[in-house]
Amino acid sequence: MMSSRGYKKYLLTLLTTILVFNYVDRLGLGVVLQSIKVDLQLSDTQLGFLSGIAFAFFYAIMGVPIARWADSGNRVLIISLTALLWSISVILCGLTASFVQLLLVRVAVAVGEAGCIPPAFSLLSDFFSRAERPRAAAIYGMGGGISSLFGYFAAGWLNARYGWRLTFVALGAPGLLLAALAWFTLREPRISFSGRECNAGSYLASRDTPALKEVWTKLWSIRTFRHLLASLSALFFFIYGILQWQPSFLIRSYHFTSEQVGVCLSLIYGATGIFGPYVGGALAFRYAATNERRQLKMCAISVSCSAALWALAYACHSRYQTLALIACANFGLGIVNGPMFATIQTLVPEHMRATSFAIVYLSANLVGMGLGPLAAGILSDSLEGPLGTESLRYALLLLSPGFLWVAWHAWQASRTVLDDLAAAGKTVAIPLKASYACE
Repeated sequence: MMSSRGYKKYLLTLLTTILVFNYVDRLGLGVVLQSIKVDLQLSDTQLGFLSGIAFAFFYAIMGVPIARWADSGNRVLIISLTALLWSISVILCGLTASFVQLLLVRVAVAVGEAGCIPPAFSLLSDFFSRAERPRAAAIYGMGGGISSLFGYFAAGWLNARYGWRLTFVALGAPGLLLAALAWFTLREPRISFSGRECNAGSYLASRDTPALKEVWTKLWSIRTFRHLLASLSALFFFIYGILQWQPSFLIRSYHFTSEQVGVCLSLIYGATGIFGPYVGGALAFRYAATNERRQLKMCAISVSCSAALWALAYACHSRYQTLALIACANFGLGIVNGPMFATIQTLVPEHMRATSFAIVYLSANLVGMGLGPLAAGILSDSLEGPLGTESLRYALLLLSPGFLWVAWHAWQASRTVLDDLAAAGKTVAIPLKASYACE
């Protein structure tokens, strides 16, 4: 059965919208960290633990069994149920009265949010061809930018007027509607095909799901996958280490209010988070539609430029120059979104796609989301004696050159990707205009 072009657009739009609210919760937490610190009398290390490893551990670990389910089960059901879980849990964050209570609820949020990205990427791969995937993945990745545009502003405005507790309630409520929309309006190809094979070899639910060890052995044998796994893990470490503390940095070093932080960061991360992935996906589709080597080289160059811009942002002491440099740096990072994830989609066998993304996020989130904010918090606390309120600035400055590590692995991946694609039998160009692709 061929999918209509209109449904493909709707699928991508709804999945992107779900991703927006999946991210909004974490952005909102960053905006209200200072309010939580004062209200619950917590240290930066506790806040780093709460927003970092405590969340990331369960987010990453639970992503694997959920993705295993998605590789052979109903992905629409998985997306709907997990969206419902994280939405309810985000609302409950506003009802907590202690560090331990908030920590336990954030664990529930993590389990729910773990079911968003791997099943969504797997589902998108069934509807978009190899040539279309960088652009589709980039559009899906724009959910991060859209969430920044909406999330920072909404969280800052809500926190300034109603406090951090009602902020969580307001940010979690829309997910309840999105969970219902996904369940009632999306379709699972494995069910809608009714057992009939697509002429181009469409994926049907496998009766024999490969063992996790078999999946890992296969993925680890792909050199490009190993470099992309390392690159994305490092990227998450430095980006989460920086972004989670960005609101607190502006409040401490430039005396912004939470509402001002919300407005500034929503505009910066919203605009760059939308246009960065869009430009990256458009360039890949226009000039390197089936040339993953060129795409990955573009990613390496872009991240290298971003590393210098992040360092300059914290080295200068003008609020306007800092904000401008942050915007340029984040734009450069956004470019890599579509090409990197699209390359993984193409490299990995169809019946392993969701699990492969879960493994990527397992590593990236444990290393990145888990240790990044914690590392920044520990650095900030250790520098507080000699530097006072400026300790966070220099903690973030010390993290900035780490993006060069991300770029190095992306460049190494560009050197191996053509051989790995040839081994996977995917070196033949796919037509640019295809309404549905079954590999």
